[in-house]
Formats: sequence, structure tokens, C-alpha cells
Amino acid sequence: MTEAERTITTPDTPDEAPGAGEPPSLRKQRRVLVLIGVAALAYLLDLLSKIWVVHSLEHHDPVDVLGHYLRLDATRNAGAAFGLGQGMTIVFTVIAVGVIVVIARLSRRLYSVPWAIALGLLLGGAFGNLTDRVFRSPGDFRGQVVDFVAPVHFAIFNLADSAICCGGVLIVLLSFWGVDPDGARHRD
Repeated sequence: MTEAERTITTPDTPDEAPGAGEPPSLRKQRRVLVLIGVAALAYLLDLLSKIWVVHSLEHHDPVDVLGHYLRLDATRNAGAAFGLGQGMTIVFTVIAVGVIVVIARLSRRLYSVPWAIALGLLLGGAFGNLTDRVFRSPGDFRGQVVDFVAPVHFAIFNLADSAICCGGVLIVLLSFWGVDPDGARHRD
């Protein structure tokens, strides 16, 4: 098989898979770096968007992006998604810390790039909303999350919420397709 054929075809055996000749620890390191990179990007985009929203949109009229179908409207949310659980901010803070710990533990047996992306999205989103809960007013782990994306007939959310939802959907799809975090495939 030529180099060009090897580049554009799917490997038939695990020995032909990209990176199969390198040590498992190096492959795992690369997957963990993907996880960290995706998490950092999701967190940074969420953080920068919230800084912009607080500076430019808070205490101003909503901005129409797609007519009345999509608006940017700064609000503060002390609850969870869809405004549920108002007044339970400390519980959501503990849950976010738990998610971060679980992802850190899962990363020890992570050999799948799609799982690294999914977990990175969850991690970045969890850190984004956790940052609000820890540092935004009223403080003391009771801070309110900044939400600003307001589609018509739907809840207002932020980029961290989007990252969490996308990561969750990807995890469900990977599980449905039989792909495990360690890269193993199973068929039920």
C-alpha cells in the first residue's frame, strides 16, 4: 500500500491505525491534550463572551441578531438550565465540581479523540458556569450565571451551556455507536 493510499483509506487492522506504532502513553497524552485544548477553547470563548455581554449588553435593550427569532439579551440566572432550581446555586456549584472531578478521572483511560472532544466541551462548559457561580455577585459560591443567547420560544443560555449540551449529545452518540473512552468499540 502506498503512502497516499494509507492516508485516504480506513485501516483494516489495528496495526495499520494511525499512531499504532507509538507507545500507548503517547497516544493517551495526545488525547488528553485534545481534551484540554477543547476545554480551554470552550472556556475562553464563554469567558470572553460573558465579559463582552456584561460590558456591552447588561442594562441595555436586547440586540436582534436574526429579527425577533434570535436576540442577545443579558440576564442573570441563579438556577440551572431553563431557570430551574432558583436559589440552589451551591448545589449546582457542587455538581460542577463533581463533573470536573469525574472528567479528570476519565482522562486517565482516554484513548478516543471523539471522547476527548466531548469531555473537553463538558469540562470547558462546567468551568465557564462554575467561574460565574464562584466569582459573580453576590459571590461566596452563590454567583449568578450570565445568560444572553435568547432564541424565540426557548430558554436564554450562554456558550458554556451550549458546550455542555453539545458534549452531552456527542457522548450519547458515541455510546449509541459503541465507542468507549478507551477507544474500544463494542456491538450490542
